Amino acid sequence: MMVIGLGNPGREYMRTRHNVGFDVIDVLSERHGIALNKNAMHGQIGMGIVDGKKMILVKPQTFMNLSGQCVTEVVSFYKPDQLLLIYDDIDLPLGRLRMREKGSAGTHNGMRSVIGLLGRQDFPRLRVGVGKKPEGWDLADWVLSHYQTEEEKKTQFQAFVHAADVVDEMLKNGLSSAMLKANAPV
Repeated sequence: MMVIGLGNPGREYMRTRHNVGFDVIDVLSERHGIALNKNAMHGQIGMGIVDGKKMILVKPQTFMNLSGQCVTEVVSFYKPDQLLLIYDDIDLPLGRLRMREKGSAGTHNGMRSVIGLLGRQDFPRLRVGVGKKPEGWDLADWVLSHYQTEEEKKTQFQAFVHAADVVDEMLKNGLSSAMLKANAPV
């Protein structure tokens, strides 16, 4: 199983709303002892065995709008039996998860890049809500902003852990079971 978390490289983007994919990968990396110690194909890559199954974790090191470059390269090289992309969603409330079997990119430029270069959209994706932009905010400024309050930080960290639980559920019991876990009312 290959799990790719979308985000932007660089310290200035750490823990921003747009980097939830990286944050979930960090939880999985720590939980399963998988170091992202390989820099190749425009990404940071780590591999390990979880519950007897191979797990590949990837953080693209292109900027968000060019995520498809890394995704197509790692998918072409590793040919994973399962693929899951994790990314932020401004249309979901802060901390809420939504998992789908397939679908369009919606308004997400990173996913637009992935789907455009991969040439398909029939792969599962797990979206993590970062909340709607406040009135008067520019969308780019909103998604590149940091969480402001301790409550926001706590809510998002809980969402990252829940998202990692969903990934583990997919690995153990399949996509349908993971979707039930992700999409259950909070």
